[in-house]
Amino acid sequence: MQASDRFNINSQLEHLQAKYVGTGHADLTRFEWAVNIQRDSYASYIGHYPMLAYFAIAENESIGRERYNFMQKMLLPCGLPPERDEDCGASA
Repeated sequence: MQASDRFNINSQLEHLQAKYVGTGHADLTRFEWAVNIQRDSYASYIGHYPMLAYFAIAENESIGRERYNFMQKMLLPCGLPPERDEDCGASA
């Protein structure tokens, strides 16, 4: 592989990461990645009616109630974010 090929692959990856939030980036934390996965899953469940109906039947709830519950879970899907260090990433 030549240097120009590596540059091209990296530029394509950077383009995808800028275009699609779920593809992540170098500074993405484990918590942010987990939140993206959970939100994508809930959005998929809401958007695909048969899957939503499956969950509604499994939980013995109406489809509207299940949709509402999924939207509520999208607010904080993994709980509150962990505490961050103030010195994190700062170099002297």
